[in-house]
Amino acid sequence: MKKLVKLFFAIVLTMGIGYGVNAQSVKIGHVDSGSIMQIMPETAKVEQDLQAYAAELQAELQAMAAEYQNKLQDYQANQATMSNLIRQSKEKEIIDLETRIQEFQGSADMALQAKQVELLNPIIEKVQNAVNAVGQEKGFTYILDKTAGVVVYIGENAIDITADVKAKLGL
Repeated sequence: MKKLVKLFFAIVLTMGIGYGVNAQSVKIGHVDSGSIMQIMPETAKVEQDLQAYAAELQAELQAMAAEYQNKLQDYQANQATMSNLIRQSKEKEIIDLETRIQEFQGSADMALQAKQVELLNPIIEKVQNAVNAVGQEKGFTYILDKTAGVVVYIGENAIDITADVKAKLGL
């Protein structure tokens, strides 16, 4: 048993020394792409376009809701005088409209998300290209993005390349 423990520690020590040598040649930087994207002029345009698109979808949803309310009020006001066939037809019409509204709402949410991705992708690519260029110019092995939530700890000797990326983008 003692031999196994000694062997285990010898392997761990050997691995640690090996990693220590490799770690010295690794150059790691970090960037805050979110703060960069916030100050890019393209981002303001994207936000305006998204708000306009959301307003279009909201207007359509409100029109459908108004139609639903009108049909429901008409049904409730005239229900007592309707024949069974007409009442069933009106009920089906109201239920179908309610279903269409729910489907539209789900589709609108997905469409808005797809539009956001479509509009933001060129900005994300532009920032990524600038990060890549700074990384190559400065000889970094890895660059972590604080915005993406992958950074667990940033030490006092960490190299923040956010300003370099902003400069590369002309911001």
